[in-house]
Amino acid sequence: MSVVIRLMRAGAKKRPFYRVVAADSRRQRDGRNLEILGHYNPLSDPLELRLDAEAVQRWLAHGAQPSVQVLSLLKKAGIEMPRPAAREQTAAAAEPAKKPAKRRVARKASPRKTKAKAARKAGKGKPAAKKTRKAKAAK
Repeated sequence: MSVVIRLMRAGAKKRPFYRVVAADSRRQRDGRNLEILGHYNPLSDPLELRLDAEAVQRWLAHGAQPSVQVLSLLKKAGIEMPRPAAREQTAAAAEPAKKPAKRRVARKASPRKTKAKAARKAGKGKPAAKKTRKAKAAK
């Protein structure tokens, strides 16, 4: 289960109010959460941001990933992101990024396309189009 720290919208229509929550990444934005970590009111002047710093640090230490918006709010609140251990950094740097494998088996063309390609190679251009009922009736 991957945990994300994200905003959960609350409040009335056109009057947003957000809760900062730790939630399973597969859950809906306003669905069930694991823990409420604080709240954010963008309409107040100055904007209101209250966070439980200990709980946020605990979730970050356990590997929770903050959303882009929450990361910005954490910086404003002065909460630092924990750095990965040196062992993890060296392991990530040692492994080069793998490219996806190329398709080795050629795709099979349909018989119609194969015929058209053979006709073009023979210098005839596109094969003649089928005559319509009107064209047949005109003769």
